[in-house]
Amino acid sequence: MGNTAALVAEHVRASGARFVFAYPGDPIIELMEAMRALDVEVVLGSREGTAVFMAEAHAMVTGRPGVCLSTLGPGSTSIVNGVAAATWDRVPLLAISGQIDAGREDLVTHQVVDHKLLFSPVAKWAGRIHRRSVDAVLRKSLRLAVAERPGAVHLTGSAETFAAPAPDVAVKSPPLDGASGGVRVQRAAGGPDPAALLRAARRPVLLAGAAATRCGATEALTRLAESGGFPVVVSPMAKGVFPEDHPLFAGVLDMACNQVLWDFLADSDLVVAAGFDPVELIRPWSLAVPVLHVDTTPNVDQVYPSDCEVVGDVSASLDWLAHGLRGEPRWRERDIAAHRERLRGAYYSGRVPGRLNPTDVIDVVRAAAPPETVVTCDVGSHKLLVGQGWRARLPRSVLMSNGLSSMGFGLPGAVGAQLALGDVPVVALVGDGGFAMAATELRLATARQLPLTVVVFVDGSLNRIELKQRALGYPGTATRLEDIDLVALAGSMGCDGVRVSSVAELEKATAGLGAPTGPLLIEARIEPAQYEAQF
Repeated sequence: MGNTAALVAEHVRASGARFVFAYPGDPIIELMEAMRALDVEVVLGSREGTAVFMAEAHAMVTGRPGVCLSTLGPGSTSIVNGVAAATWDRVPLLAISGQIDAGREDLVTHQVVDHKLLFSPVAKWAGRIHRRSVDAVLRKSLRLAVAERPGAVHLTGSAETFAAPAPDVAVKSPPLDGASGGVRVQRAAGGPDPAALLRAARRPVLLAGAAATRCGATEALTRLAESGGFPVVVSPMAKGVFPEDHPLFAGVLDMACNQVLWDFLADSDLVVAAGFDPVELIRPWSLAVPVLHVDTTPNVDQVYPSDCEVVGDVSASLDWLAHGLRGEPRWRERDIAAHRERLRGAYYSGRVPGRLNPTDVIDVVRAAAPPETVVTCDVGSHKLLVGQGWRARLPRSVLMSNGLSSMGFGLPGAVGAQLALGDVPVVALVGDGGFAMAATELRLATARQLPLTVVVFVDGSLNRIELKQRALGYPGTATRLEDIDLVALAGSMGCDGVRVSSVAELEKATAGLGAPTGPLLIEARIEPAQYEAQF
């Protein structure tokens, strides 16, 4: 019989985790040692807030729960943002925080925060580890984290609990398929049959979301699109679930060129929402077009009405809809091509000749990066352009916080993804504001010689807010960033750095992007005027 910490570590290892991301403290020493003893590596972040983002990104690329550890008090309060991000980004996460012994929690105030009250609003569940129930609690936590829709679970444990003897149980690998099995149809009384609704539509559009990625629906989505000649629009967190070099790809919703996409959807006569999650919507749904809801969960959000729903595994549901679909393609190829050309024109509008524009940075880095490259993206004006313009070919290849949309994700997210992916190239595309929030994680990347590239869009501004202030006729307030020599900063942390302010300089800096020997920081001094034209 081992101690409780050992049993927790066994459950974590059985879930497939080989890394946990942490900032240590007294109550979790026993737990960290138990992880180490089972070859689960404890990765030290610069602070708790970045460690939890590493765990989130690790889960994004693997599909398995990411794990982070923190201490009590300020350690636990520091991970609240990352726990909320995982929940709103629909990413499975297990967060464990230390606490004083339960017998003293009502009497001691030093560093004591009520974790149940703190995490319940931002997690799927907030529970406590106890030696008698630890096995059931860990099984519940890991299963709940991956269950549709995925999110974060938070557990509290004390040093006394982790050191206490635990029941002698056999730990098994938990079921980590979060999608609902099978296909079931739900419709209002007298409502249409979903397959018949799709067959009758003359200009349907497929709108694929994050649940399509979680269900591995790329092949089914492609089969359905090709069988009927249906164009495919994707949500930002689903980039790559449908290859963006496919002639039926029609763009990314609620990123740059947003009105072009909404006009395109409005011109359809049926939107097939395939795993689409309204958590990603920036603007309210205002389409009068009928919606066929296809998802792992019923349409409980009611952001859009749907008279009929197909509930279950998204891949199986799409194949069920495609079965027996016959006839000529619904859309003319030239109509889809014309839409793509309008989208392209809107995307490049506002470029300043002779300057390094944000779209130049995206184009040059994408051209230099191998096809299998995974990109993490921080939040800011650049994210809207990356979301629309980065050409994704594979699912889980573009990682961003677009549910909670939390700044500071890009760099630690790249570290977490790179640890999971090994030699697969990882590129972080971050704004100077988001980079400042997490810059010290460059040191971790250097210490491990991670082959990742960090590209910082430098314009000295929190641009999204500055543009909104300007639109209201207000002067910029608290939006200007002090200039920092990022190349010198990178050098101080043992990382290579280069400054670029032209396309030619950026092409030279990214020439070896496919085979880096260690982390590289590129300080891209951009012309921000294109942002104003876009938004």
